[in-house]
Amino acid sequence: MKISVIIPMYNSESTIERAIYSVINQTYSSAYEVIVVNDGSTDGSKDKVSTLMSENPRIEIKLINQVNGGVSKARNAGLQNATGTFIAFLDADDEWLPFKIAKQISVFEQHPEVDFLAAIIDDVPDNHESDIRQITLSMLIYKNYFQPSTVMMRRTIFESVGFFNEEQKYAEEGNYFMRIAKLFNCFLLYQRLTVYGDGKIGFGVSGLSANLYEMERGELMNLKFAYRQKYIGTLKYGVAVAFSIIKYFRRILIVKTR
Repeated sequence: MKISVIIPMYNSESTIERAIYSVINQTYSSAYEVIVVNDGSTDGSKDKVSTLMSENPRIEIKLINQVNGGVSKARNAGLQNATGTFIAFLDADDEWLPFKIAKQISVFEQHPEVDFLAAIIDDVPDNHESDIRQITLSMLIYKNYFQPSTVMMRRTIFESVGFFNEEQKYAEEGNYFMRIAKLFNCFLLYQRLTVYGDGKIGFGVSGLSANLYEMERGELMNLKFAYRQKYIGTLKYGVAVAFSIIKYFRRILIVKTR
C-alpha cells in the first residue's frame, strides 16, 4: 500500500527539510511518495529539496516546479501526480509527529466506514467523549475542523470529488472539505499528530492566514457556494453568515490585544 504525501512549497527554505524528514522518519513502514510542488519559490527551497533527494535515494521524492499560482494549484499538481492508495497533505512549514501515519492507518483499519480522517492540532480537550468523532457537512458550515496537514484520505475521495478550486486564494481548503463531506464520511481524531507551524495559532501570524479580511471573504465565499449548491437552506445560510462575521470581529480583537 502506497501513501502519497503532497507538500505545496513556496519560499520555504527554512522549514522544508524538517517537513520532509518528518515523513521519512514515520514509524509506519509502507511505501511513500513525497510530492513536493515548488510554487515558484524565489529562495533556496528548490535546492534544499534537490539535496534531500540525492541524500535519500531510497525515498521516492518527486519535485514538481511550476509558475507561482497559489496553494490550490500546487495541491492540484500534487493530486495529479499521486499514485497512492491513501493521500495525505503536509504544508511546508508544518511537520508530522513520528507516529502520525501509523495512528491514522490504524483508525482506517479499525473503522472501515471512515473515508477521510483529520486530527486536532492542539492538546486533547477534557470533554472529548471518544477517540474519533464524525464531522458532518452541517457542522463544517459553522467551523472548519480540518487543518490540511493533519488530513489523510482514501484515494477514492479524490477520484470522486476532484481538485481544489484554483480561483479561490483564501479558505480554499474549506470549500474542498465541504465538497468531500457532502459525499463521504469524515472524522476527526482526538489526538495531536502534527506540529503546526512551530506551534503558532491558526490566524493572524504568517502566511495566507495572516490576512484576516481575505480569510473572512473566503469563508463567506464557501458559505455562498454551499447555499448555491443547495447544501444548506436560506435560514441556515443566514445564520452561518452572521456567525462567521462575529468570528471575524473576534479574531480582529484577539490579534489587536495579543
